[in-house]
Amino acid sequence: MLENTTTDDFMLAFRGSFTSALRWHHLDALWERVNTDAGGGWYLYAIGTEPPTQPASAEQVQRFVAEVDTLLRQEHEEDYCGIVYADDLSQPAFIKIYDPNNLGVSCGFSTNPPLPGWIMCKLPPSLLSQNTLLAKSRQRWWQRLWR
Repeated sequence: MLENTTTDDFMLAFRGSFTSALRWHHLDALWERVNTDAGGGWYLYAIGTEPPTQPASAEQVQRFVAEVDTLLRQEHEEDYCGIVYADDLSQPAFIKIYDPNNLGVSCGFSTNPPLPGWIMCKLPPSLLSQNTLLAKSRQRWWQRLWR
């Protein structure tokens, strides 16, 4: 549930149009573009935590991409991806990554769609929900990334 009802740039972008990296090779191409632009001011936000106030370093972005890619391929037991969405697959500035263990209805229409598990964006993020709890295993995974 989105609790932030302001119309700031982040929320406008969050509610904007997105395209799925439907196949695994589409995701590979998206990650290649992100890694090429790793120092481009990406904010890395795990929903259920406080939004970051500073962009991640290029090294942090590259590590996150590698780790979340591994997680998605291990836990999304499908022959397609379809759970990573970008505002523009060729020049991404906002990426929603859905947690394979909490998909609900991540595609199609829903009056109450689930929040993504993680967001990568070039805008300072706003708090999306104060009621979303990050599962303990995901908390450990997220914290391990930043050690």
